[in-house]
Amino acid sequence: MNSTSVISCGDNDHNHHSTTDNSHQASQEKIRLLQTFTGLNLVGHSPTFVDTLQLIQKIAQCHAPVLIRGETGTGKENAARAMHYLSERRECGFIPLNCAAIPDELFESELFGHEKGAFTDAKSSQAGLVALANGGTLFLDEVDSLTPKAQAALLRFLQTREYRPLGGRDTRQADVRILAATNADLSQRVEEKLFREDLFYRLNVLTVFMPSLRARKDDIPLIARALLHKFSEEYRAAPKQLSGQFIHYLMQQTWPGNVRELENTLLRAFLLSPETLLTAPAGMPPGDALFETHSRLEKKSGLTKHAAVEDNSALTGKSPESEVHKAEHMLHSINPQLSFQDAKAEVITQFEEQYLKQVLSITEGNVSAAARIAGKERRALGKLIRKYRIDKSLYQSAPAF
Repeated sequence: MNSTSVISCGDNDHNHHSTTDNSHQASQEKIRLLQTFTGLNLVGHSPTFVDTLQLIQKIAQCHAPVLIRGETGTGKENAARAMHYLSERRECGFIPLNCAAIPDELFESELFGHEKGAFTDAKSSQAGLVALANGGTLFLDEVDSLTPKAQAALLRFLQTREYRPLGGRDTRQADVRILAATNADLSQRVEEKLFREDLFYRLNVLTVFMPSLRARKDDIPLIARALLHKFSEEYRAAPKQLSGQFIHYLMQQTWPGNVRELENTLLRAFLLSPETLLTAPAGMPPGDALFETHSRLEKKSGLTKHAAVEDNSALTGKSPESEVHKAEHMLHSINPQLSFQDAKAEVITQFEEQYLKQVLSITEGNVSAAARIAGKERRALGKLIRKYRIDKSLYQSAPAF
């Protein structure tokens, strides 16, 4: 009986170590994934975004057409570039084409090229984008804007991978991978007879949906710091940092323009603020409650650059409306079939996990600084972080875009 107990205990210990090793390996793989995509201008660590990155990595190894969907400013072209540079085609060209910017009468010439004399201004032969992308990738942005004539020309090429330059006699072949992007619902366009159904099926072999910034708000601090680093290098300016107040402001916005809008907001603040610690977006209305609250606290306590990030007051400049909205959202997510105690425990669990993620974002994964903000002992906060299996290394500063 005793020997059986010893063997069982040994098996459990082995299983525990095996589980720990697997968890560590998974964590390291995730870190490598995020580092790879950060170098490709796709920054974030939220579960929704990580799932998208893993799909992009997998799709990169295929040669089939891909339709990249998502709102304006979500990074569809960056996703296309990632698919190209993670694929076997990376040594050849990545050729982007904004379909909305090409007049209908020039589309075929732009895509397939032309021979000398093909039309009035064709004084010499010129290769098209398909020829330039041979062996590589052709990226068709805003593909929903193509006219019926342009759609027909593209469909013929997708079916046969053959084309003929305008004014030419010989048919040529091209080994090109097609990636297309749209912020429109192409299936709806098909129903409205605005987009060819056969072309839609040709493009929609594989699909990637880029999540909105609203769906991954936990990524905002990481993206913001990467953008500030990028601005510093591009404009040869001194590095600047975000205060906790500014990060909180960014987290409260809805960002209809997504990452592109966030970038514009940060660039405006970076260029217009004379301070190295950004405490409020440039152009924020003077009467903004968040700005006034922070200003009063800063004058009263004389916050230093370091303290402004770590002090709890930087997190508490919250408008009543935003807090009511958060509370209502949390209440709506409660399962009414749970007992009072179970429902309460569920809400507390949600709050703890979200709070920990936000405070780690603000402190860039520094547990000691996070503990000071939270008003808890470092050991106690570390225990909570482990409880929710939050990898603090994912919140450390990202390299520049």
